[in-house]
Parts: sequence; C-alpha cells; structure tokens
Amino acid sequence: MNIRLVNPKYWPAWAVIGTLKIIVHLPIYVQFKVANILGDLIRLIGGRRVRIANQNLRLCFPDISDSEHTALLIRVFRSFGMTLVETAYTWLRSTIDISQRFDISGEELLRAAIDEGRGVLLVGAHFGVLDIAGAILADKYDYDCIYRKSRNPVVEFLSLKKRSKLYGNVIDRSDMRKTVRLLQQGRMIWYAADQDNGRKHSVFAPFFGIPAATLNITSRLARINDSPVVFMSHFRDEKSRRWSINLRRISAYPTSSDIKDAELMNKIIEGEIRKHPEQYLWLHRRFKTMPKGENRTYL
Repeated sequence: MNIRLVNPKYWPAWAVIGTLKIIVHLPIYVQFKVANILGDLIRLIGGRRVRIANQNLRLCFPDISDSEHTALLIRVFRSFGMTLVETAYTWLRSTIDISQRFDISGEELLRAAIDEGRGVLLVGAHFGVLDIAGAILADKYDYDCIYRKSRNPVVEFLSLKKRSKLYGNVIDRSDMRKTVRLLQQGRMIWYAADQDNGRKHSVFAPFFGIPAATLNITSRLARINDSPVVFMSHFRDEKSRRWSINLRRISAYPTSSDIKDAELMNKIIEGEIRKHPEQYLWLHRRFKTMPKGENRTYL
C-alpha cells in the first residue's frame, strides 16, 4: 500500500471503509435494512449527486406525478445504499458466501459465444449490483474488465487490488490498443456502454427519448475481430434477498452504422432499466453532452 494513503486527509475514507466492513459481516436481511438507512441519509444530506439524480429522473420520467417522482427518488437512493454495501462486500469479503443467492440466466448463450474463439464483448450498464455481479461471474469465467480510475486514492487502491484478483486483465478505459489486442487473442472483455465520455468518442442516439452521447466504441470493437456481443444486466430482489444475472446475445450487431448500433444499444439498456428503474445509477451525468455543441448544466 502506498504510504500516502495513511495521510490524515484520507482518514474519513478509511473510516467509511471500516464501517462498511462491519456492515458486510452482518446477516443479509440486516444489510438490506442498514442500506436503506444509508441511502436515506445520503439523500437527506443532499448535495450534488442528489441534484443530478433528481434532474435525470425529471428528464427520463416527465409524465410521473410529483409524489411518484419523490417515491422513485427515495427508492433510487435506497438502492444506491445497497450498491455501496454490495461493492464493499465484493472488496472486503469472499463472494463464495453469497454466490448461492445468485441466479444466472443465459449462460448457454455466453458459453456458445466464448466457443466461437473470436473474443467476446460482455457489455453492461450501471445497474446496481455492478461489482458483485461481475465478481460472481468471474468465479465461473475467465475474463477481463475495462474500468475508470477513481478520483479517491483509497477507493482506487481497494478497487484495483480486488479487481486485479478477480479478472485476468484490468484495463484502463483509455487503453484501446490493449483492449483490441486482448479481443484478437480471444479474450472476453466486460465494460459498461452507458457512459457519456464526450462528443469525441460518441454518436447521439435516443435514451428515454433524449438525444444522448453514446459510445461508438462498442460496435467498432465488435467489427475488428467479428466478436460476438453479449449483454449483461443484473438486479436484486429485496423481498427474497436474492440476485439475478441475465445474459443475452445481441443479434444482427454490429451493423455498418454507428448510429443504428447506438440506437439499438440504448434501446436494450433502457428496456432493462424500466424493469427496475430504481436500481439504475441515476447519480451520474448521463446527459451532460448535448448535440448542438453545448453541455447540459446539472444544477
């Protein structure tokens, strides 16, 4: 560990990690209850992320009433509280202890894609359950992941340490040469396709009826090695305290058009979000880049 991580300015981050370590060793039903309280606290404290989530929900669900909007916002932050707990569980405990609570559908499609030998693009989005679902799948399949570095050095240290154990290769999102090389070697690579990385790396396609900057690299990577594309979504059921991982192959993809491919990918992601809208990470600025050259202001 880098000695600078023990600097007093990082003590609050370590205190949060220490608290989460206690939480993830509690019984599962208690973890859910604590996560709801944690989510409520984050929402009530307010701040930038609450404003971003509020604005995203207004944009994507303009027809719901104010009371429905408030109820959804509450569920979003309670889900986010559980996402924090699940992520801590992934980093600080063995997922073997929770793996029996996961149901995986579509494994035969994933195995068939792997057997083709041209590499596999395992495409996901920022649903809750992200890290723990990836870890559960990594217990069964050897694959790599693309990730974005955290601005918090403590979070970066812990996440990279765990991901380096879980996945064959942990690839910085800017290292496309390595990504291409691994695909050509027949590797499976997992990454999220729902980020707004700016105008340079995107085309615009509808997402909840809003023109959204959508990564064009997904279809371009698939074309390089004619790699099959498998979409992965993952959700939790608080009542049964079980989780699901859902795998589906995207057929007739890629096409010759980046825009058509982006439209299809956004349609798939939106369809999955609508199943459990509270479990999507509405806290990120999904619509910050706009088509006409300006950027959306998140209040």
